[in-house]
Amino acid sequence: MNRPDGDPQDRDDAPSADPDASTAADGAPDPAPGGGPERADVRRMVEALLFAAAEPLDERTLAERLPAGADLRGALRDLEADYRARGVNLLRVAGKWMFRTASDLAWLMAREAHETRRLSRPALETLAAIAYHQPVTRAEVEAIRGVGLSKGTLDVLLETGWVRMRGRRRTPGRPVTYGTSEAFLIHFGLDSLRDLPGLEELKGAGLLEGRIPPGFHVPMPTDDPALTPDEDPIEPGELADLLTADEADEPEEADGT
Repeated sequence: MNRPDGDPQDRDDAPSADPDASTAADGAPDPAPGGGPERADVRRMVEALLFAAAEPLDERTLAERLPAGADLRGALRDLEADYRARGVNLLRVAGKWMFRTASDLAWLMAREAHETRRLSRPALETLAAIAYHQPVTRAEVEAIRGVGLSKGTLDVLLETGWVRMRGRRRTPGRPVTYGTSEAFLIHFGLDSLRDLPGLEELKGAGLLEGRIPPGFHVPMPTDDPALTPDEDPIEPGELADLLTADEADEPEEADGT
């Protein structure tokens, strides 16, 4: 039986069926019926981004890497639940997301040969004063602790990256104000300063013993990185001078830092 001219079966250039024709060129998954990618695919993409990241990622950064219509927050909730009982957990710290070894397995990561330098008691007290009372000046930290503050103590906290210089107080002498950094939140596993232990938690941990004075309360610091009305910014080029300033004439405490 003769076929009519132009029958596709007789033409060498007739298009053939391509099983991958429906796949996007960039490898992105097919959209879900609602218009966005499947939630399981989004979960896998977010998981890959967080595992590959060298530092915590915020939701805006994650969203920029995902296809349009992706349910990012739903995927994060799913991953947070999936990893809750695993060896690594998905945590929100400093307003960003990261994977971190489960707290009860942290001992497996310890290496005696590279033991982290422990902070002295004065350094811990100073860090706590700054964390709860920021923005705070050196003189205010001394008033809170009831003892002079050595330059070495502040140097150690600045070197760790947990404390930063915020600005200058609008008072005579324009003293530098200090506050905690994002690195502080990440190291201690806090999403925000509001997650710092309160009065009852400190008492339960045995950190507040004896009779607590009437009216005593634990201050609630602010997470706002912006300068307060009584702070001026540190001028460009001034920060290096502050970090190298010679304060040898100031009283020092025996803190072992």
